[in-house]
Amino acid sequence: MTIATKIQSCIEQSSWIRKMFEQGAQLREQFGAENIFDFTIGNPSVEPPQAFHDELKKIAADPQPGMHRYMSNAGYDETRNAVAEFLSERSGSQVAGSQVVMTCGAGGALNVVLKTLLNPGEKVIILAPFFVEYKFYIDNHGGVATVVETNPETFQLDIGTIEQAITANTKAIIVNSPNNPTGVIYPAEDLTALGLLLKRKQDEFNSTIYVISDEPYARLAYDNVEVPCIFNCIQNSVIVTSHSKDLALPGERIGYLAANPTMADVDLFMEGAIFCNRVLGFVNAPALIQRLVSKLQHVSVDISAYEEKRDLFYRELTALGFEVVKPQGGFYLFPKSPLADDVKFIELAQKYNILLVPGKGFGTPGYFRIAYCIDKAIIERSLPAWKKLAAEVGLG
Repeated sequence: MTIATKIQSCIEQSSWIRKMFEQGAQLREQFGAENIFDFTIGNPSVEPPQAFHDELKKIAADPQPGMHRYMSNAGYDETRNAVAEFLSERSGSQVAGSQVVMTCGAGGALNVVLKTLLNPGEKVIILAPFFVEYKFYIDNHGGVATVVETNPETFQLDIGTIEQAITANTKAIIVNSPNNPTGVIYPAEDLTALGLLLKRKQDEFNSTIYVISDEPYARLAYDNVEVPCIFNCIQNSVIVTSHSKDLALPGERIGYLAANPTMADVDLFMEGAIFCNRVLGFVNAPALIQRLVSKLQHVSVDISAYEEKRDLFYRELTALGFEVVKPQGGFYLFPKSPLADDVKFIELAQKYNILLVPGKGFGTPGYFRIAYCIDKAIIERSLPAWKKLAAEVGLG
């Protein structure tokens, strides 16, 4: 069978996360699951909040006629309005349900937004380290990814470097805060500075540049650090997110996109997004889960368990000599690799049954990612293996 040359090339470049996850399955079969320390994939081990189960039982006990039929391509009005109410409270601005589209997760929302905005050859800036699928999503819709480095010491925005990358052909910038894989949160003053930069560049090029804010980790923030609402910082902004992390529902594939009510031509953008949601084949976000999350917009998992695991891992790894920026949110650590070749380092880690993802997979070689959204007991059992690994590479 012959597949498209382009897709074959994409497969060869595809996600290190999935590659390492599949490697883990082989090792578990070989050595037993209890002896494998798999930190590869951001698949939360916590269960959804009790409110989710209560609402699910309520809906199941009282089924309404037509509750499983097609709905508007943008989603149920009840759900869109609930999301808009939550975003209005968060931003302090009046967001309408008509400015929300329910989608099949944040990935679906990103693809809808990119298809709505991009003409062939237009550029989208992505900030390294970045979620690897961004490049494929941009390519899906004829765009060209422009990779811009963040500050190498802090992983925060480097406004000067972003400015140098913006051209007359730049259509959008994707920001992800809290960031996957670093866990850093971009403060409001930096996002506001980015907004001012974009205004200058839009005037210079007589163009419109959008900021797409990818926010699935927005409610997983620690140490009383606030995740700013992008609507308050940048006019031409769109939020894309999911409930995979804040409600621990990754398998349900439920998310949404929401346009800043002050966006230029917001009604036209929404018309385009609803059309793209249909023609991309997502059609509708699942009916049952839409009804559920409409009642859960102010509910989240208990993040204290994530914070406890972050603190444990950060304390133990830094004591062993690993260099890492302390995450402010999400559930990842992104330490510097003790070996210049991060791929060689993660291969060495497998000797101790530790499964990691190389920084190369996030556009930042020389680092590696740890997903700590697993049971605390696994982290604790892994510590002797980390000690042996650190000793082998000359740390400590």
